Amino acid sequence: MKKPSRPRRRARKILRVKTCRLCENKIYRIDFKDVDLIKRYQTEGGRILPRRITGNCYKHQKCLAQAVKRARILALVL
Repeated sequence: MKKPSRPRRRARKILRVKTCRLCENKIYRIDFKDVDLIKRYQTEGGRILPRRITGNCYKHQKCLAQAVKRARILALVL
């Protein structure tokens, strides 16, 4: 007879430390007219990507969200 099998443990993912790309490149102000930069931090549907995915710091994420909202008003981005 077989022994009852134990559930296998999942292998842990190796977590990569995400750094703020805007801090690395020393970008202090995010301009809402910089459409290429803003599109990089949005989904195809136009939603803003969260910090846990992009790796932005708090300060830059707030500036980015504000820039996206201003660009939406002027219809520069979705």
